[in-house]
Amino acid sequence: MKVAVGLGLANGNWSEAATWLSEVERLGVDSARGGETWGMDAFTPIARLASSTKRIMLGCSIAQVGTRSPAVLAMTALSLASMTDGRFILGLGTSGPQVIEGLHGVRFNPAYSRLRETVDVLRIAMSGERVRYGGKVYQLPLPDGEGRALRLSAPPRAVPIYLATLGPRSLRMTGELADGWFASSFLAEHANVFLDEIRAGAEAAGRSFDAIERQAGGVVQFGDDLDALVTPRKPGFAFEMGAMGSPEHNFYREAYARQGYGDLANEVLQLWTEGRRDEAAVLIPDELVVQSNFLGTDAMVRDRIRAYRDGGITSLRVSPAGDNIGERLNTLGRFMDLVRQVEAEEAA
Repeated sequence: MKVAVGLGLANGNWSEAATWLSEVERLGVDSARGGETWGMDAFTPIARLASSTKRIMLGCSIAQVGTRSPAVLAMTALSLASMTDGRFILGLGTSGPQVIEGLHGVRFNPAYSRLRETVDVLRIAMSGERVRYGGKVYQLPLPDGEGRALRLSAPPRAVPIYLATLGPRSLRMTGELADGWFASSFLAEHANVFLDEIRAGAEAAGRSFDAIERQAGGVVQFGDDLDALVTPRKPGFAFEMGAMGSPEHNFYREAYARQGYGDLANEVLQLWTEGRRDEAAVLIPDELVVQSNFLGTDAMVRDRIRAYRDGGITSLRVSPAGDNIGERLNTLGRFMDLVRQVEAEEAA
């Protein structure tokens, strides 16, 4: 199985992030990703840190569609692919109405059509063809105007496109169009809720499901006292269900509901909106935290690696725990050893 990590920029220390990337590459990590919410953008950190690595893939998870035109995304992707000698992955997602409408002033809907059409235009633009497209969201060039169908002057390149999707229709689109998938709100024991839809989309498009990288994971933390590892993680799940969206629209809460946690998600939302956030966190069951992360002894973490593998995940995206870079690297190195052990079991 492949392993992916973050860029290591949580504290804004660029020198430390450069050290982190060079060390995770040495440990055998396959890729490193940087996210985009309402802080740093998805692309500039990759450009800054690319020179710290030689082998691993670098990407964004995710760049928010709707905040940039497809042509700008294509030019940015081609630039980073050139700078990294083909080691760049373009990760895309819709984000949510709170961010897209609140921060960027762009109507969130039609989010599905915007994501689909963005991928379509990207493929055209990055292939070196003239960009002509007639969609619901994008019409290129604009009709009845002075625009011309242009061809990007950057050398064409097939940059991999990964999508972060959660709903059934968007998951099927992922299977139809994408090179990879970024999971969230994912429990390996219920992987079929997501992967069956991706498989259906791939088969309908005549594509191979196995050609699509499926990436999911969580925090890695070792210890003998599982309760001590689980309890501090519960507020994060309560935040995800209660605050990552509006009471009406929360894609993460809906994903948990499809995995059998609908009643729990609604109870957490109710408590969260009432300001009873500690009580909301208490409601999160231990099993939800355990199944979403890699926590406990070596044997426990090995079992979780197997569960993700058996669930159909091909790349483990992990956040190693630790108070400093040294501790995080030690945790990651220990985890990489366990991944290799599980791979050796499968090979035998």
